[in-house]
Amino acid sequence: MSFLNFSILDLLDILLAAFLLYQLYRLVRGTPAIRIFIGITAVYLAWKLVDAFHMEVLTEILGQFIGIGFLLLVIVFQQEIRRFLLMIGSTSFSRRRRFFKQLLMLRKTKSETDAGLLDPIVLACQNLSEKCIGALIVLTQNTPLGNYSRTGIHVDGKITSQLLESIFAKSSPVHDGAVIIANNRIESVAAILPVSDNADVPTRFGLRHRAALGITEKSDAICIVVSEETGSIVVAHNSHLNQVEIGELKSKLIHFIERS
Repeated sequence: MSFLNFSILDLLDILLAAFLLYQLYRLVRGTPAIRIFIGITAVYLAWKLVDAFHMEVLTEILGQFIGIGFLLLVIVFQQEIRRFLLMIGSTSFSRRRRFFKQLLMLRKTKSETDAGLLDPIVLACQNLSEKCIGALIVLTQNTPLGNYSRTGIHVDGKITSQLLESIFAKSSPVHDGAVIIANNRIESVAAILPVSDNADVPTRFGLRHRAALGITEKSDAICIVVSEETGSIVVAHNSHLNQVEIGELKSKLIHFIERS
């Protein structure tokens, strides 16, 4: 009856394992990898079950599969694992402190000042959407985007709706690229982003949408896309494209910022 000897360390072990699985689920949620994640989890649970019932043949077969499962996980989830490690390794002290507060269920909310900084971005997106002018705006979160910023033109400008609209105006020489925002400043314009090769992206989405998806596959950034054809607005985050109405853009951005 050794299973009745349940200690505080056992409880902590279970909680930490559950938290880790939840974080992995958040990384793959809304992506094609979620089905693979669920499949591997099911195989692992089946292996533990047959082992508990001493079914030696099935235990041996599933055990061999689990033995190479780690390598399979690294291959299949390389983008998600990269983002997870970047999230932990590249955060500031305050971000790390908030990460541990999340573990203790003491999640901290964003201040009204942070939310207010989104107003000029939302206004610019509204005006660009009404005129069907394409735009690609990247909001840097924990992961530095210096490599991608250096592909564009360094600006270090104040965030205003007028500046953003002038950047993406069709007559502007820097309109055909991404604006990268970091540290509450426009860091660079005409930046080149990695293009996603995800085969599940709907055909109605163009190169801007694939670029937005690509940067969120390689970082925890949030990317706003304004379609040049329809004026529709899509927010990319966590390797997923979310079409939003202009009235809900700010709340959606705040939601994603809080989750980053």
